[in-house]
Amino acid sequence: MSGRPMPCSPGEIGALFLFEKLTPEQLGRLCAEGRVELFEPGPVYTEGEPATCFYVMLDGTVVLSRRVGGDEVEVNRTSQRGVYAGAMQAYLGERVPQRYTNSMRVTEPTRFFVLPADTFASIMQEWFPMAVHLLEGLFFGAKNTQRAVGQRERLLALGSLSAGLTHELNNPAAAAVRATAGLRERVAKMRHKLAVIAEGPFSRDALAGLIEIQERTAERVAKAPSLSPLEAADREDALTDWLTDHGIEQGWQLAPVFVQAGLDTEWLDQVAAAVDEEILPGAVGWLNYTVETELLMDEIADSTARISHLVNAAKQYSQLDRAPYRIADVHELLDSTLLMLSGKIGPRIKVVKEYDRTLPGIPAYPAELNQVWTNLIDNAVAAVNAAGGEGTLTVRTARDHDRLLVEFRDTGTGVPREIRDRIFDPFFTTKPVGEGTGLGLDISWRIVVNKHHGTLRVDSEPGDTRFQVLLPLTAAEPDTEPTEESA
Repeated sequence: MSGRPMPCSPGEIGALFLFEKLTPEQLGRLCAEGRVELFEPGPVYTEGEPATCFYVMLDGTVVLSRRVGGDEVEVNRTSQRGVYAGAMQAYLGERVPQRYTNSMRVTEPTRFFVLPADTFASIMQEWFPMAVHLLEGLFFGAKNTQRAVGQRERLLALGSLSAGLTHELNNPAAAAVRATAGLRERVAKMRHKLAVIAEGPFSRDALAGLIEIQERTAERVAKAPSLSPLEAADREDALTDWLTDHGIEQGWQLAPVFVQAGLDTEWLDQVAAAVDEEILPGAVGWLNYTVETELLMDEIADSTARISHLVNAAKQYSQLDRAPYRIADVHELLDSTLLMLSGKIGPRIKVVKEYDRTLPGIPAYPAELNQVWTNLIDNAVAAVNAAGGEGTLTVRTARDHDRLLVEFRDTGTGVPREIRDRIFDPFFTTKPVGEGTGLGLDISWRIVVNKHHGTLRVDSEPGDTRFQVLLPLTAAEPDTEPTEESA
């Protein structure tokens, strides 16, 4: 938007704090190559447009705003003479995108001294070469530092996730190894028992009946009901009495195994009725090995299924062999992240899931959203640990008008009000030295706001902190250029 041209006075612009040290010749050049314009109430420039001009306010009122998701958020309003905005990084040239980083409008007739971006760049390099070198070093040095520390942040997160995944994999793997060793021992004993039975004076019909009972017992193990501790104890006592009454030694050792397999006294009555009395102890021993074998095979199946589930969760978390931009189910992403971080969350923090399963998939970069979940969960765990180590982490999803809400609520120490506006700043951290880089929330902000056109906000008090991520339900044009975070 262009304003109405007005006369440029070197004396007037020389009175501004930005130009107060310039010589008359320099002020004359500014007036010759720049211009004064009067803008009526309304927009002056819009965020994202090519940055073509540098603006210095002479009088009036300006409002600066940033686009956050679909909303315009006011970040500054002032009537102070000499404030400036626009193409402030023109001296960096083509090394950075020359676009307006905010929107500016005026609320009353306002005069600006306007300098074209190219002219501003050449004047800066000619009049203040040392300052330009220092500013370039500061700008690119900060960018390089942020990139390096960001990579370090990801490596630390990867190490934490690897440790948690290793811990989670170790438990089912160790269980499978133990069950395999036990299964080998039971099979050997079963072979020995089979040889004893084969050498005994048992009829063909008795052996056939025993084998038929063995098959039915194996089927019963697969359908064993879940019992409460009290129910299991009562059934163990009843089975122990039954085995003792029928002359079977060490019945107290067999009873817990039979109870776990879902067997009861009625089932043993059927066994006793189906075999001769003299072979009943051998038949019960044979069935015990059958039950133990089935239970061990179930344990191996459960353990290997758990390992497969963890591997699938790791694959889901890392989004290997997936398109970088696609329709994603946030619940799958949240579940895989929680599973990957379960070792770090620990048993003292209760995780509560309040999912709205009716929510549709959303267009997103799933791997980067998983990075956001990781950062927010990690901060929640740190807050709970700082408050004593015991607490609750609640993960909730819901619809918020035309956006999807993902909320992480913890019962930790909270975020003090005086620093709440700074927690998304790069390198700002409340963690002890060496434990945080201060980039987790900054990276999360960039992924949610810049890349997904969403909103990231926080509401906190001691014992109730809520980080909320709001993501559009409808597809936007995916970014064609990778962000610094994704690179």
